[in-house]
Amino acid sequence: MLNINEYQAIHENVSHFDYNIPYNTYPCTIPLDFESVPLHWHEDVEFIYIKKGSGVIVIDGNEHIVNAGDIAFIIPGMVHGIFQLGTDSMEYENILFDGKLFSSSTDDFFDTFLLPFFSNTVEVPHVFRQGVAGYESVRKYLDSNDNISSHREGAWGLAIKGNLYLLLFDLVTLYEKKNDSSGKKKIDKLKPVIKYVELHYSESMTVAEMADIAGFSESHFMRFFKDTFGVSFVTYLNDYRLSMAARLLLATEDTILDISQQVGFENLSHFNRKFKAKYDKTPKEYRINK
Repeated sequence: MLNINEYQAIHENVSHFDYNIPYNTYPCTIPLDFESVPLHWHEDVEFIYIKKGSGVIVIDGNEHIVNAGDIAFIIPGMVHGIFQLGTDSMEYENILFDGKLFSSSTDDFFDTFLLPFFSNTVEVPHVFRQGVAGYESVRKYLDSNDNISSHREGAWGLAIKGNLYLLLFDLVTLYEKKNDSSGKKKIDKLKPVIKYVELHYSESMTVAEMADIAGFSESHFMRFFKDTFGVSFVTYLNDYRLSMAARLLLATEDTILDISQQVGFENLSHFNRKFKAKYDKTPKEYRINK
């Protein structure tokens, strides 16, 4: 089972790739490994390939129910999270690679054809599934790379890169329409807040401080955040902290009081109430029965 700290490193560190090629695959299961992956963003390109079951992926404020065989395409900078659908479980692969893998000083293929994809200026589906143009191509080349990366024999990096070129060639051929940038600009206003929570959720923070980071008045920030993500900032922050607490309950032997303080709750009884409301179990029950 993937260690939760390793999973966090996938999204926060720049050194998680194999030395030979910036491409890696990480199998995960919700809720076996963890209940959810809270909203976050990073600069890597990511495919989330659903292998079994069903779940929910939120991408730039839009919720997508995904099933076995579906593949989410996460452009660098997209705010996204992965969540359990009801009581269903979901096995999936995180496939990450650095888009600069394709850049070269000797040609302009990257700037001309691929940079628009990786900078979210071309209208490409967020989720590829049966019936969506390009789905069979995406699935074929990711399956091929799965087989190649599981063996890593010889010049395996060349085959990985070749398949990615073919995959992206098919998408570039299919999708040329420019994106409406208004939605992207809206999300971009809140990305510093999302990153701040990701890095500082254990610390005290106020709505006023987050409004200042976003460059808004407090009242406008509260409306803007809820309009964008469907929940208030306080609800989002508490949910993020509780997700981190659930991981710590399973990954460590720290006391419940210590964990509540590590994730930013100053009052233990308040933490216990919020945790039970989210998981329908007390922290102690969650740790014992998970």
